[in-house]
Amino acid sequence: MELYSKFDQNIKMLKERLAIEKSFDIVGREWTVANKKAYLVFIDGFAKDQIMLFIMERLADLKQEDISVDVIKNLLQNQIAYIEVDTFDTFEPMETAVLSGGLALFIEGQRKGILIDVREYPVRGPQEPDLEKVTRGSRDGLVETIIFNTALIRRRIRDPKLIFELKNVGSQSRTDVAIGYIDNLIDHKLLEQLKEELDKIDVNALVMAEKTLEELLIKKKWYNPLPQVRFTERPDVVAAHLLEGHIAIIVDTSPSVMLLPVTLFHFTQHAEDYYQNPMVGTYLRWVRFLAMFSSLIITPLWLLLIYNKGILPSYLAFIGPKETGHIPIFIQFIILEFGLDFLRLSSIHTPSTLSTSLGIIGGLILSELAVKVGWFIPETILYMAVAGIGTFATPSIEFAMAIRIFRLFLLIMTGLFKNIGFFIGLVIISTIIATTKAFGNKSYLWPLFPFDGKSFSNMFFRKPIPEIKKNKK
Repeated sequence: MELYSKFDQNIKMLKERLAIEKSFDIVGREWTVANKKAYLVFIDGFAKDQIMLFIMERLADLKQEDISVDVIKNLLQNQIAYIEVDTFDTFEPMETAVLSGGLALFIEGQRKGILIDVREYPVRGPQEPDLEKVTRGSRDGLVETIIFNTALIRRRIRDPKLIFELKNVGSQSRTDVAIGYIDNLIDHKLLEQLKEELDKIDVNALVMAEKTLEELLIKKKWYNPLPQVRFTERPDVVAAHLLEGHIAIIVDTSPSVMLLPVTLFHFTQHAEDYYQNPMVGTYLRWVRFLAMFSSLIITPLWLLLIYNKGILPSYLAFIGPKETGHIPIFIQFIILEFGLDFLRLSSIHTPSTLSTSLGIIGGLILSELAVKVGWFIPETILYMAVAGIGTFATPSIEFAMAIRIFRLFLLIMTGLFKNIGFFIGLVIISTIIATTKAFGNKSYLWPLFPFDGKSFSNMFFRKPIPEIKKNKK
């Protein structure tokens, strides 16, 4: 809707659209600029008071002859000494800008208004993310304010071809979503596809920020737990992916950045690998691979070996319990799987000062008492603990949860159908992984399928940086 030629009509419509007289934090201020009526509207708590005071003092001293010709242009070029200013001639962009924290100025007799970006969002400090800690490296992390996040990323990539395009998603929330990429490295066909998908989104609000956006962008089957985008709260990780030609999606109000397209192997890497010596980084990576594989297979495989204990060779005779206890071993594992999730959920809701006590109660006292009363045998607790440690060693929490779902499925198949159930379970899991596609219909198993020798080698070995650069040439 375009602005009216009459000032009073504009203010009446403005009050109807923004509920200035109903909502206490939407402030409207009527005053005079060079003998002309003027009206300011802004959100209390978003605007920088000192900047507003400076602008209002400057405008209050103007005389009619100072802005007698082309009022809006004159104000912008000569009178409003501020960098981020723009104009509007319809109510919609003004409304979005004000609700985002900007300031709108209406002048009598003008069918245009002025927008001044005086936003100052409440923000916490960029602390190191809890989920992605490193022993050596930067300690800053992304925050909930989009402009701070783009600054943290651009601080690491001073390339003029680094671009952040801004879009609004959500008919009610109008959430700012930035698409970050390096222009000469990105797949432009994939970029255009992403923009089209964002434009097609029809939703009231991004309630859970980037997670809601991911579910709207990525179409997949409900039974597939594998993540198809990677989330990170580290600006150095975002910078590294941008330099590899990935796209970063930054959603305002969230400290997590969504990276795409990604493959299965991107979820196995961690910043710690690159903050260590190449040999140490390679060792850590292999230990992580072993931990992740163990978290998937160790409990179903041990259960399978127990069912086939009679045919095991002598050097594997130690496998299996001497006493099975009162509860079948398969049921013990199922109970322990849920018990592990009980502890995890409890730790999320437990204050940090009490988390140590929770760990002692859950990990030591309960397991010891459960063995004594005959609920569990020591071996089931041992192997479930190994599986749990492997899950926590997985860098991506989303990928770790996918492994946990696959483990539970494989465990149930093995417990119910023994040998054939174990192998059918492996086939089903392998089929799900093989048929999963990354964003843009890219291969989820690259560089394994299609095979790329150099990239595959770089994935499994932490190569020195000069060697990686040489291979890319």
